[in-house]
Amino acid sequence: MRIGIDMGTTRTIAAGVDRGNYPVLPFTDPDGDEHSHFPSVIAEVDGQLVHGFEAERAARAGAPHLRSFKRPLGDPDTHPGTTVRLGGREHLLLDLMTAYLTAVREALPVPVGQVAASVPAHAHSAQRIMTLEAFRRAGTDVVALLNEPSAAGFEYTHHQSRSLTARRTRIAVYDLGGGTFDSSLVEADGGGHAVLGSHGVSRLGGDDMDQVLLELVLERAGLTVEELGAPAVDALREECRAAKERLLPQTRRMMIDLGEEHDPVILPVEDFYASAAPLIERTLEVMAPLVGELDAESGIAGIYLVGGGSGLPLVGRMLRERFGRRVHRSPYPAASTAIGLAIAADPDSGVSLADRLSRGIGVFREVRAGEGVSFDQVLTPDAPLPTAGTTAVTRSYTAAHDLGWFRFVEHAALDASGEPRGDLVPFADVLFPFDPALRSLDEAALAEVEVTRREGGPRIEERYELHPSGAVTLRITDLDSGFSREYGLARRG
Repeated sequence: MRIGIDMGTTRTIAAGVDRGNYPVLPFTDPDGDEHSHFPSVIAEVDGQLVHGFEAERAARAGAPHLRSFKRPLGDPDTHPGTTVRLGGREHLLLDLMTAYLTAVREALPVPVGQVAASVPAHAHSAQRIMTLEAFRRAGTDVVALLNEPSAAGFEYTHHQSRSLTARRTRIAVYDLGGGTFDSSLVEADGGGHAVLGSHGVSRLGGDDMDQVLLELVLERAGLTVEELGAPAVDALREECRAAKERLLPQTRRMMIDLGEEHDPVILPVEDFYASAAPLIERTLEVMAPLVGELDAESGIAGIYLVGGGSGLPLVGRMLRERFGRRVHRSPYPAASTAIGLAIAADPDSGVSLADRLSRGIGVFREVRAGEGVSFDQVLTPDAPLPTAGTTAVTRSYTAAHDLGWFRFVEHAALDASGEPRGDLVPFADVLFPFDPALRSLDEAALAEVEVTRREGGPRIEERYELHPSGAVTLRITDLDSGFSREYGLARRG
């Protein structure tokens, strides 16, 4: 079966393709009960890794475990060599992702055919490359890697197409997940979808609201994290998450259980909302440039709320206060991205997507014979992603050194002087030997070479290729000799 898999920060959800329908696929826990998700939890039991429901059970029993392990993937300095600690040992994050996705594949109730997967809209290249690699190592054939709000746009037009009119053809997707916030403005014309812009925050989601609630409960109980102890704090965090997810618009009080040794805390919901409001306000500020005033001239049919975090009633309330009445929550908020991915994986769905990079890519270069440094923006944040093949950008010049040391960054925007500012994601430096005498050296040895200027260097071409997944590869070629090397533009440590 063709499947859409949304690997979420707290839960992974899958939807299948079934003759024009896109059902959410069930996962079965060890007790035989079915769930619409597979927990994003990894635990160590007797030296072995377990995942999902087994990991949740092991965590409750005190086993070393990782929750929300997808969060480190979005950190600016993450690369395929990044490690995380579990059970007193360091594990490659890529290995943990691979093992987890293998467990997801094995837990699905149907044979897995081709898969459409997702990443946050603002994911950097390392995040995209590692996600693709983990799915590949887990034995799945990934036919598409979509930005999460773009996939949710497919689900919107599948279930809410009547809200689109000749004058209102745009959807503003508000995607608040467990660990990230994304927003995209999507133009829909029949089956065609075009992303007009995307903004997001890499570390803002439901996990942060759980933390706010946990801190509020500890304050009301007169306890500290140290007094409660790590296992009890972890249990309390899960209790806070469950209490948050039970909230309804009419709920007035929350009861949080702190275990047998402490009295439960009764908390007015408005107190929690007052503490959580600044987090939601930040998402509104990030999304505001995409939406504007949401008036008749904007062409926006509405704001579409997706992601598990958007189920908090305060989110819808604050969006309506800020932008007006045209705020719609997906009937499947946690599963919207997975359903949209399944639609993308269906060759008969009749949908297409023109997406954008969402982050610019550039390199710092010497100018004026080494007297200064300038920034060369190779790809702009709004560069359209190719629907097939690759989009190529080239640079050519005469080398002025014996060794090229390229320092790449991804960036959200440039300032007035053309320099990257704000949220920068550095890549591992790329080393290319212009001098043939250096070409027998490996990368570690090249890093020890003292770069020197020289006249009469070879003619060099840089060829950047942007892939449909948003990943970027670079091939540097000595045009005089034909010597060439290819690099994936992602940090490698």
